[in-house]
Amino acid sequence: MNRPNFTRTSIGVAAGLFLIAAVVGACSSAATAPPTQVVAGATQAPAAATQVAAATPVSAGAAVTLLAKAIGSQTLLVAGVNGMTVYTFTKDTAGSGASACTGGCLTKWPAVMVAAGTAPTAGDGVSGTLATIKRSDDGTLQVTYNGLPLYFFQGDKAPGDTNGSYPNWNLVKP
Repeated sequence: MNRPNFTRTSIGVAAGLFLIAAVVGACSSAATAPPTQVVAGATQAPAAATQVAAATPVSAGAAVTLLAKAIGSQTLLVAGVNGMTVYTFTKDTAGSGASACTGGCLTKWPAVMVAAGTAPTAGDGVSGTLATIKRSDDGTLQVTYNGLPLYFFQGDKAPGDTNGSYPNWNLVKP
C-alpha cells in the first residue's frame, strides 16, 4: 500500500494554515461595525466603526427629530432620520449628565449623537424632554430623553427592529 510521506514540518504547516483560516473566518464574521449615528444633521461614527449598516446611511444635513412610532403592539421612540429604534440603559442615572455605557459597550450600543451646536428636536408624539450630555470619553454630544442617554443597538438592521430589548436595556416609550 502506498502512503503519502508526511513530515513533521508539512503537518505543522498544514495545521498552521488551518488555524490562520479559522481565525480569519471567525474575525470576519464577528467584525460587524455598529451603525453610524446620524442625528441633528451630522454623521457621527463610533471610534471603532469602519463600516455603515445598510439600514442607517443618511447624508449630512438631513432634518432630524425623534418620533413616536407604532412598532408591533407598542408605541416606541425612534430616530426620525433613519427610523431606528432607540434604547435606554438601566445603569444610567436620569439627570446625572453621564453615560454608563463606555468602551466595548458602545460597540454594541452606539450612542445617539448630535453635532456640536445643534439640539435634538421632538417630533410627533414625543412628549418628554430632549436634551444632550457631553460624553466624558470623547467629548461628543449624546441625546437624552427625560434625562436618560439614548442608544441604538448594533443588531437592529432595519427601521422598526427591536432586537436590543435585553436585560438592562429598555425600549423607549414616549
